[in-house]
Formats: sequence, structure tokens, C-alpha cells
Amino acid sequence: MNISIKTLITVALATLVGGLLLGWLFFGGSENGTKEEHNHATGIASETTWTCSMHPQIRSDEPGSCPICGMDLVPVDQDQGEVNAMAVSMSPTAMQLANISTEVVGKMRPIKSLRLNGKVQEDERLVYSQSSHIQGRIEKLNVNFTGEYVRKGRPIAYIYSPDLVTAQEELFEAVKIKDSQPALYQAARGKLKNWKLTDRQIDDIISSGKPIDEFPINADISGYVTQKKVNLGDYINKGQSIYEIANLSKVWVLFDIYESDMAWAKKGDLVTFTIASLPGEEFEGQITYIDPVINPRTRVAKARLEVNNKGLRLKPEMFVSGTLEAQLSSGSSDAVIIPKTAVMWTGKRSVVYVKETTGNGISFLMREVKLGSTLGTSYIIEEGLEQGEEIAVNGTFSIDAAAQLAGKPSMMSPEGGPVMTGHNHGGSTTIASKPSIQEQNKKVNVNTKAKEALKPLLMDYLKIKDALVNDDLEGAKKATTLFQDGLGKINMSVFTGQSHQIWMDYSSEAKEAMQHAAHFQNLGEMRKAFQLLSNSMIGLAKSFVPLEKDIYVQHCPMVDNNKGADWLSLSDEIQNPYFGADMPTCGEITETIK
Repeated sequence: MNISIKTLITVALATLVGGLLLGWLFFGGSENGTKEEHNHATGIASETTWTCSMHPQIRSDEPGSCPICGMDLVPVDQDQGEVNAMAVSMSPTAMQLANISTEVVGKMRPIKSLRLNGKVQEDERLVYSQSSHIQGRIEKLNVNFTGEYVRKGRPIAYIYSPDLVTAQEELFEAVKIKDSQPALYQAARGKLKNWKLTDRQIDDIISSGKPIDEFPINADISGYVTQKKVNLGDYINKGQSIYEIANLSKVWVLFDIYESDMAWAKKGDLVTFTIASLPGEEFEGQITYIDPVINPRTRVAKARLEVNNKGLRLKPEMFVSGTLEAQLSSGSSDAVIIPKTAVMWTGKRSVVYVKETTGNGISFLMREVKLGSTLGTSYIIEEGLEQGEEIAVNGTFSIDAAAQLAGKPSMMSPEGGPVMTGHNHGGSTTIASKPSIQEQNKKVNVNTKAKEALKPLLMDYLKIKDALVNDDLEGAKKATTLFQDGLGKINMSVFTGQSHQIWMDYSSEAKEAMQHAAHFQNLGEMRKAFQLLSNSMIGLAKSFVPLEKDIYVQHCPMVDNNKGADWLSLSDEIQNPYFGADMPTCGEITETIK
């Protein structure tokens, strides 16, 4: 084969150049590409967030163990991140463990059922003071006891009056000269008329020709004697009251309206009421008058019903229990109403937790709301919520605690922020656990403001105790109202550090224990709630020691089917609130909080 060497060299060079060109085309950018791929992977690794499947509020920049349950952390799915970074996530298991339940917000007519207590009283306009028109000595009493019925115009007493005898003698002399001295005659008659004598009585005296020694006092109205003010033989002056007489054909029913319920009661409202001495019967009446001034001691105003008392079945001083179905106003027919258990408050702000469901699961976002009037166990929401939104109604404290641990907005930290408890080690978060009951019962140093806030709360608790000692259910209810008002007014921001969690735990237990006290029908229900309240108050007293004097923890082993129960007292004397008059001294002092 005649191929020149020059040709071979040319072909070889062409092949080498072509191979280099193809190699560059296929693999020329591989080094840079590998470097970029490595950097990208490194960037993803550094941005991975790790969490706990049982406690989604835990967030860490690197893998490790959950500081709460010890489970291995898992990476968060970056394709389905939280819709709202300020919300706290809760797994279904965590919600079940925390007893969290939710409700959809709805609108309804704001009607509040007010439970009212009151008494039957006389109609003040039908009460009359029967006075004597003559001064003298009581010679005879036709009405001798309180409660006797008198009729108008009938004699109720007889009086001997020297002045009246003298006036009659003057009349006899004037009759003799009435033709020549008619003016004198008329003056003598007028003097007797001033003593309420009628013309017929005066004519009878003239006809008889001798003065009357015992003159009758006739009743001015018909009614029942409610007060007897004189006795036989008493000397009385002209105009002095001798009887109080009341017409009971119409009576007043006066109900106590508490200051917090004043917005709901108005003139014209219909009240249905029952009386213990007339079981099975129901009465009704309209409010005709409400006191314009609140009693400064009891903090109540009186609402008056005017009731016809047919058959005199309603007797003054009878106790009455009434119900008023009140509507705040005609323009509030579509108000947003939520349960009280859904609301958390600090004294300045009221917040709820709104449920959000995303592809990543369930989360809750804190939202501040403006509260309107209370409806017993519910609140009217003025601002902050719309119909159709879903909120947590139970377990809100657990959600708030999770939000605080995760550095999300919470009740005490509305702006959110890093958790200050525990330590950070390489990006992982260690969270301080809730103190045990034994730790909570240890004395904790608190500031003066916190102690001052607790003093009136403890005094209101002792008022409940004293009422139960005296078997006074109504007194216990009123004291409970004062306790609940005082508890709601305490600014929880005065409790800082370790004391804050202790206050949150015990105050929520106290609130829950007495939240239905206004509806208790007997002392047994009140005492059962008082037992739970006492457990919380004992914990607060041991932890914060709010008083400078000794506080005694007292125990009765026979309460609750011999399980025993405790209470607080400022006296070392045993006065048992669980048995009252049945066993007033049952118990012993088990501890003294100094």
C-alpha cells in the first residue's frame, strides 16, 4: 500500500484533535459542576431544621434528642413549612395529651340568664303611721298585737284627755249663748274639729249634755298592724304614732343586682321567681324601678317588682329566687360569643389561640381580642375574632406554655423571642421542665407587689370559709364573687421567674374550682368546690407567704368519705367549714406557715 508518511501523520493529528474536542465538550465543565453540586448540598445541610415528632415546638439547627421526651429529632419537611412562623405547632398526640379541644366561632343572640336573689317587702306607699289626734292617756287598746287586721273607720284605741273634756264643757256653755254669740259657738265647734271630731260626733255630744271621758281613735286606713308602739296606760302627745299599718294587697319584691350585671337589667324586663315556702309555684313581674345608687358595702343595687298579693300569700321578708333572661341591647342580635375557658388574660390584655390547619399539620396562633359583656360562662367578643374561625377552648395554658418554650408570641411575651431558660449547646435547645408540686410548695421569694396583690385574695378566701362555718350559702356565694373579681384583677406580670409558673398553675386551679359557684344550689356543692379551692390557696400560701402573721393549715379527716380535707385559717381555733354547725370543732392543725 502506497500511503505516504505525511498522510499518516496528518490523519493521526486530526484524530487526536477530534478526541480532545469531544472530551472537552462532554467533560470540560465537570470539575466546576461537581464543586457547585457539593456547595449546594452543603448549603441545604446547613439550613436543615430538626424537630421532635411528639413536640413540634422544639426547633434545632442540628440533629440530636428532644429535651422533653428524649426521642431523636427528625428534619422538618422544607416543602411544607409552617404557613405562619409565629404559630406553635401541635401534633394530634400532643393535643390529646394536653386535653386540647377546639370550637368554631359562631354568632348568636347575646342573652344572659341572671340568677337573682331577693326578698318580699311592703309597698312603702301603702304603709301608714296611725297617730293620735288627741293628747292624753291610753285607756283602752282594741288592737293588742302585731299582725292584727284593722278596718278603716273602726276604733282602735280609746284615750282620756283632760283638754278634750274642757273643750266639751266650753261647747256646752257656747250652746247656751249661740243665738247671741254665734261666733263663739262656731269657735267651740271648730276647736273640737281640730281633734278630728266629725259634725255628727259633736252633735251627739251636744245632745247627750255631758262630756265624753274616753274618746275613740279611729283607723285611717285598712291593713295589718306591722308595729305596735304604745301600751295600755301610756301618755301620748298629739300627733304621736301609736301603730304602723300596712296594706299588703300589693307588695314589692326587691332583687339584688350586682355591679357587674347592671348592664343587663333595665326597667320593663320580665322576671320569673319562686319562693321556697310555696313549692311548685312560679310567679312573675316586671321591673318597675332600679336604684340609681349602688350600696357601697354590698356593691349591689335593688331592682323592684310590684306584685299583686291576692290572698296575701306573699309575706314580707320571704326569700325569693328569680331568673331574668336579659338581652344586652336590641342591636346585638349577631354577636360573636366564645366560652370563658378560651380566654387568657394578664389584667391588661385578653388573648385566645386560633387554630390553623396546613399541609404540615395543626398549629395555633395567639391573637389579642377585646372582650365585651360576660354571659355567665361566655364572653361577647367586640374585636379580634370573626365567625367561622376555630379556637382552642380547653388546654389553652398548655398551648401558651408550648409557645413560650418555642419563643413564639405568648400571653406574657406578645412579641415572642428566644427561650431564656436552659442552655444552648451547638444550636440545640434545652428547655426547663415545669416544677413539681413539691418544688412549688417550697417558699419562693417574690416582690412586694406580688405579696400585696395576694393579701386581699386570701382575705376573700377566708370570707368564704367563714360563711361555710356558719352554714351560710348566700354569704359564701357573695364572698366567692368577691374572690373571683379579685382574682381577675391581679396583674400576673408581678410574678416573675420561678414564681410566674407557680402562680399560673395555682390561680388557674382556683379559677376552675369556683367558676360555677353562682349556680350552686346547696352547701354540699359549695363545700366540694371549696375543698379544691383550699388546695390551691394552701399551695399559694406555702410558696409566697403573703402575710406577716402566722397562717394555719387545718385538716379534718372525716371529709369526703373519710378521705380528709384541708383549709387555711388565721386562728389556731378549729372552725370546720366542711361540717359547719354539725361538727364545728372537728379537725386539727397540721402545719403553720410562718
